Amino acid sequence: MTMPDIQPTVLALTALPLEYAAVRAHVEEREERVHRDGTRVEVGRLPGSSWHVALAELGMGAERAGVLTTQLIDWLRPEAVLFVGVAGSLKDDIEIGDVVVGTQVYEIHGGKQTPEGFLVRPKALPGSHALEQAARSAVRDMPGVRAHFVPIATGDVVLADAESEIARFLRRHYNDAGAIEMEGSGALRAAHLSGQLNALVIRGISDRADAEKHGADATGSQQRAAKQAAAVTVAVLHKHRPREGSSDSEEEPQGATYGGDHIDFRGSTFHGPVTGKRDRRR
Repeated sequence: MTMPDIQPTVLALTALPLEYAAVRAHVEEREERVHRDGTRVEVGRLPGSSWHVALAELGMGAERAGVLTTQLIDWLRPEAVLFVGVAGSLKDDIEIGDVVVGTQVYEIHGGKQTPEGFLVRPKALPGSHALEQAARSAVRDMPGVRAHFVPIATGDVVLADAESEIARFLRRHYNDAGAIEMEGSGALRAAHLSGQLNALVIRGISDRADAEKHGADATGSQQRAAKQAAAVTVAVLHKHRPREGSSDSEEEPQGATYGGDHIDFRGSTFHGPVTGKRDRRR
């Protein structure tokens, strides 16, 4: 079996350039890698942690996010997936500049159209318990962040009218959702289908999903919201630890190392037989 040329620990996904830039500002020693099908990532280190981070800007839409997240998971074999960016608020008490951490993510367009009307068939994907717990712990020490742990709605729609049919639909069928965005369900589903991989959606609120969206965006709210979401993401990764035994869980020298009664050959390459001999002097 052919192994990928890199094995970063965590995959940080975004849809927009400003979201990508906000996360990128926290990652050092970056190197760009290109998948054989053309998808690009930057791989670097998160200072103060043992994490390698692979950054990808996927573009908009849940279907696109799902396909490309699957591709990146198969290629890079991360330990966790985080989708980071901006969203619109669906609640009066979730304000511009707040951060929403998705306890679960709804796919809002599933259902059946009948003569009696549209029958909703809700689909919900839970966020990772371990990552959610890391987020809850992290934000306690972030006085500049107002965080909400609530469901997030994903739909292929930019909501800019709080009185629209889709807004009423959300209030009627997904009334506990705190924010709406366009990619989270695709990324979470890809992680789920890849073997219950830890995944979480973290969104900064850039508008109130109403007629004032354009005005809010014009004030730089998207950049501020993206920076808040990126800051929470970094704090989560400082709390959440790599799996025990992971090659990135602690720094290890490359090549063979002596470890008591055995020789550790992890990370080494051999082109012939290896013979071990016990030290009789012990």
